[in-house]
Parts: sequence; structure tokens; C-alpha cells
Amino acid sequence: MRHNKTINHLGRQASHRKALMSNMAVSLILHKRINTTLAKAKALRTFVEPIITKSKDDSTHSRRMVFAYLKNKEAVVELFREVAPKIAERPGGYTRILKTGFRQGDGAETCFIELVDFDTDYTQNAGTAKKAGAAAKGRTRRAGGAKKATAAPAAAEETAAPVAEAAEAPAAEAAEAKAE
Repeated sequence: MRHNKTINHLGRQASHRKALMSNMAVSLILHKRINTTLAKAKALRTFVEPIITKSKDDSTHSRRMVFAYLKNKEAVVELFREVAPKIAERPGGYTRILKTGFRQGDGAETCFIELVDFDTDYTQNAGTAKKAGAAAKGRTRRAGGAKKATAAPAAAEETAAPVAEAAEAPAAEAAEAKAE
């Protein structure tokens, strides 16, 4: 049982784990996306998101607090100059974890962890993906989907034609009455 075990120790001593998280956070900030194991990515997310929140306030105190965690000047500069302005309106959830499968050697589950606002492919295609998903929402199964898809437009045309003719008849009569 794992009662009251809130953090994943990742099989490391405290100092090693702290250095690992610091180095991974620096890599994430500088490269905007890194490939790692799922367990490390989940631990990194809880480590880096409060740091990114601190970077929203560009003051000497917050810079020193962030530097105490990261211990890398270039990463602190990048965080405050590039990352913080992009995430200024976002209330949280600065990272995204995308699972990529299992590693060949030891079978560990791997993933990408990335900063959300910096993946231009995902953010630009998000609107088109939602539209495509809504169009394909009518078919949920493969079995019988083709029959229903071809039969539905034909049935719609048959029912729409009498309705359109019925709507046109009173309009035509009204137009003739006005002409007289």
C-alpha cells in the first residue's frame, strides 16, 4: 500500500532527485520539449509548474527564487524573457505530457513533456482537428457505417423535395395576388 506517499522518489536519494529535477527543468525550459519516461515527466510537472508560475512576476525576488531551483542563468533568462510573456494569461497547466510507447531495452513507458504554448503544430491544428472530429461524429462504428452514410443523404433529399415544393406554392400564390 502507498499510504501518504505523495511524491515519487524515482529510486534516488534526495540530493540526486533534486539535481535530476533541476536539470530536467532547465532542459525543458531551454528546449521547450524533452523525451523522458512517464514517471519522470509526472514528477517534473509538479516541480516545474510552480517555477513557471513564479516567473509571471518579474521581480528580483522571484528571479532569485527561480534561480535557487534551476541553478542555471540561461534558463532563468529564457524563462522570464520568452516563456513568461506567453503564459501570462494562462491560469495553470503549462505542460503537456504525450505518451510515445515503451522503450525497447527495459520496457519503460516513454513520453514527451512540452510547454503548451510553444508547440505551434498542435496549437494551429487544434481548431481544424475539432472541426474534423465534429464532422466524423455521426459515425461511431465501422459496421454498417457506409450503408447508413450513403442512405442518409438520399433519404434527406427525398423528404426535402416535397417540403420545398410545399413552401414554394403559398409564396408563389402570394406573389400572384400582389401582382393583380
